[in-house]
Amino acid sequence: MQESNYLGTEKVGSLLRKFAVPCIFSLLISCLYNIVDQIFVGNGIGYLGNAATGVIFPITVVGWGLSLFFGDGAAAVLSVSLGRKETQKIHKSVGNSILCSFLAGLVITVAGYLGGDHLLRLIGATDANLTLARDYGFIIYAMIPFALVQNTLASIIRADGSPRYAMGAMLAGAAINIVGDPLAIFVLDLGIKGAAWATILGQFVSFLICSAYLAKSRTFRLSTDSFRLDFIELKHVMALGTSSLLTQWSIVVITVINNILLVRYGSVSVFGPDIPLAAFVVTMKLFQIVLNIGIGIAAGAQPIVGYNYGAGQYDRVRELLKLMLKWTAIICLICTVLFEAVPQLFIRMFGSDGELYTQFATQCLRIYLSLIVFTCVQKVCAIFLQSIGHARAAVPLSILRDALLIVFSLILPLRLGVTGIFWAAPAADTIAILVTFFFMIRLWGELPRRPAASEETEITVLQPSRAGIILTISREHGSAGKQIGQLVAEKMGIPCYYKEMIALAAKESGLSREFISSLNTNENMAMRELYLSTEAVQQAVTAQDKAIKRIADMGSCVIVGRAADYVLRGCKNVVRVFIYAPAGYRVQNVMKMYGDTHEQGQKSITRSDAARSAYYKSISGREWSDPHEYELCVDSSIGVEATASLICEYMRHRGKNN
Repeated sequence: MQESNYLGTEKVGSLLRKFAVPCIFSLLISCLYNIVDQIFVGNGIGYLGNAATGVIFPITVVGWGLSLFFGDGAAAVLSVSLGRKETQKIHKSVGNSILCSFLAGLVITVAGYLGGDHLLRLIGATDANLTLARDYGFIIYAMIPFALVQNTLASIIRADGSPRYAMGAMLAGAAINIVGDPLAIFVLDLGIKGAAWATILGQFVSFLICSAYLAKSRTFRLSTDSFRLDFIELKHVMALGTSSLLTQWSIVVITVINNILLVRYGSVSVFGPDIPLAAFVVTMKLFQIVLNIGIGIAAGAQPIVGYNYGAGQYDRVRELLKLMLKWTAIICLICTVLFEAVPQLFIRMFGSDGELYTQFATQCLRIYLSLIVFTCVQKVCAIFLQSIGHARAAVPLSILRDALLIVFSLILPLRLGVTGIFWAAPAADTIAILVTFFFMIRLWGELPRRPAASEETEITVLQPSRAGIILTISREHGSAGKQIGQLVAEKMGIPCYYKEMIALAAKESGLSREFISSLNTNENMAMRELYLSTEAVQQAVTAQDKAIKRIADMGSCVIVGRAADYVLRGCKNVVRVFIYAPAGYRVQNVMKMYGDTHEQGQKSITRSDAARSAYYKSISGREWSDPHEYELCVDSSIGVEATASLICEYMRHRGKNN
């Protein structure tokens, strides 16, 4: 892991530029298809065309979310597997992700065609734009399975070490769309159908380029076996891709609700249903551009923040947060000034179709984007919290603004009419930023003022041992598993490793012992999969696995905890032991060891066992307490000495039989 150490030594500003700029461009390119369509459709067809594409937008975002669900999940699995040097099953994760992405696209396509006009009306189509929405959507539907596979492949290609190739594939498709839109709309006079044909042509070219990469991928090779469903591998993929799915689907919920409300309240206003719908579409495109810049800054900073937080370099973490917020605020403030000073410039970019439309769109753009700096800063803070493993705060904060937006969108129009839907954004932004400010101030105070100590004491020396059996011990909290492991090692004359694994992993990764030690503690139970998918945690888990394997290479030994039984699953001469005991016995042990009350002991056992189980399942996909995962399960209530003797006896018989 030493190649990652530059994240803790190189200048923070240089690192952030190096990581954030590609992220920003990638996000902007990814939303270019739809924005380009809006610009040419608005100028060639009018605001009804923009309203029609806005109706189809939620359907495409559902697909986009599913493609990231499988793509980002597979990319995370690939990265973790490479770090652990466990590449045998990468092809299964990739193949299953591609297959599921394609099947998900087929479901959306079939649902779109079968739903027909009823589905379009359900998500906001009006009498005036229904035909245009149908013409556009029925062409877009046909390419959705391939577009989803292309987007899934782009995530996998980036994780495989070829981000430029992925960006090149997306740029090629975007360029075709940019050239094809005016040609199809204005030259061939195909109208909104021309915009749809240009879009799917660009998507198909990107799909072909991404598919061609599979023949020269760096870390995996696909075969027919790769596409056979493997639900264990798929479960890992989906767990790590859930965050991306929820982010995209929150956009769907907001868009559909707003579409319905805009049509409802617009119908009883002088503007009618289509002008508010079209104005909202244009405003959201501008919002999407600015928000993607902020998210790109935060996403680019994730590996840097995660590494330095894990390494205990909190001054660098503070500096990174300051830079992230500074860059985001500057860009957003510049955009806000432009939106407020010359809103007509942006409205006319997407077409100008009558004074009434321009008047309403200008007013709503100014309202909706007035506090976009708060929106972006709040999202950046949520991503920052995720980067340092604070999933319990990161997840609620990441959806807070969106939840408030829905609430205010339902309430404010009752008093303000159709414009109340747009006022919902600054109202939600104000409350969300205040809540986020409270969380961030508290976190800022909790970060130590100095880097973590270098921890030169307790230097771990690997102890050479004779060839023989390696004993791994998993244990319930309070079952005296650690003491039993130490006693077994003493009786057999072999080393016993417990905290030593953490020290070795810290030395390997550059992360602090405290951070690595907290991987399977109860304080990180909430949102376990999201927590384990963060950059620093992946580095820590990988370093810990390497430390366990190095220990096993030294010869016969006892290894207590840290899912060593799973890490060494491919090694010979490994005996996996699970130590358990009745609840009452364990509570008494915890009370004796930690001075807890009976109630505190019960709670401590429940939390610790749940955390160990969740950690084990997260990295292995298996049940921690399943007796079939172990060669020997022992009830330690017979006593520490008796349990250790029983294990030693089993080990001797095992050695004879081998």
